[in-house]
Amino acid sequence: MSQSSLPEGLHRDTLAVRAAAERSQYGENSEALYLTSGYVQPSAQSSADRFAGDEDGFTYGRYGNPTVASFEQRLAAMEGAPACISTASGMSAILMMCMGLLKAGDHVICSHSMFGSTIKLIGTDLAKFGVESTFVSQTDTAAWKAAVKPNTRLLFAETPTNPLTDVCDIQALADIAHNAGALLAVDNCFATPVLQRPMAMGADIVMHSGTKYLDGQGRVMAGALCASEELVTKTFLPVLKSSGMTLAPFNAWVVLKGLETLELRMQAQSAKALELARWLSGHGMVNKVFYPGLASHAQHELAMAQQSGLGGAVLSFEVKASGADQARARAFHVLDSLKVLSLCTNLGDTKTLCTHPASTSHGRLTEDQRQTAGVTQGLVRVAVGLEHPQDVQADIDRGLSTIA
Repeated sequence: MSQSSLPEGLHRDTLAVRAAAERSQYGENSEALYLTSGYVQPSAQSSADRFAGDEDGFTYGRYGNPTVASFEQRLAAMEGAPACISTASGMSAILMMCMGLLKAGDHVICSHSMFGSTIKLIGTDLAKFGVESTFVSQTDTAAWKAAVKPNTRLLFAETPTNPLTDVCDIQALADIAHNAGALLAVDNCFATPVLQRPMAMGADIVMHSGTKYLDGQGRVMAGALCASEELVTKTFLPVLKSSGMTLAPFNAWVVLKGLETLELRMQAQSAKALELARWLSGHGMVNKVFYPGLASHAQHELAMAQQSGLGGAVLSFEVKASGADQARARAFHVLDSLKVLSLCTNLGDTKTLCTHPASTSHGRLTEDQRQTAGVTQGLVRVAVGLEHPQDVQADIDRGLSTIA
């Protein structure tokens, strides 16, 4: 749908508050929320042309909405992408991508340290329909290349990963994918377009869970795919129309407004996360801290190059313990001792959220899958919000300092 006529060359933080669909005849300054499931058509012929895709215009709520279009245009502008299509959640965006690109007999390569639900969807659910998958080390570029088969159609990377913040070389994976005649998709949920723009490094598709940082306050669920105009209109949109993975207009409006403060939030939360990571690194009851902003992180230099010099707002730490049972008990003790921070599996909120990945986000995986991904029973993930750093440290230390 038509986009407001903005001049070329605007900066990302300007696009975050200005890119949207044209204002209505009422001239509203804040983008309007359109709550409607249907649209009155000017004529029977226009209706036919619009449903056929030969004329621009909204036809039915499952196919499109002006508020949803504003969100899509704004996110595409911030990612530097030609087009964007939104969905009801991040996982539905991944499903749309796979349904649009893959068929029985096709092959996908992913990292074995991706988000647990992604591993389950691609490795188990899609396998029932004949889609093959290979999971490799996130950071071993040679392993990605070695996994390529004649039927490989997609490489799907999440960087940084959830929850261990492993970082992959986007440009290197793009080269591998394109040399094999495949596409590279990147889950940009942790970094957001504020920290990295994967399409500028060769990615063909950028996936977002708008539920996280794009919203920023834990209010609604949303997902999106940024890609070429052809992929969006000819590959993904038909799946949306058939499947009904539609983003609700209210949710789109909430995330649209969230994008306006994304730059400020990511800068501030990344700074607070770095401070917390440094403090945890010196704690006597912490075995290891996983955070790209630390020089001790295995891919620190790559992360700083890809992520605009920032480590992001998510980190994980492993409590000291001997054996899985003790590690789980100690991690639970830290979480149960919280009085200020939230024990919550979401991330991207202005409130700091803590969780135990092995029993939540990666709980549906087998123990072997969790071990391969490095998700131990003593691992605690922290999505840092906007509280004062000393209050965050004191709340976590409440548990760490009282481990029996």
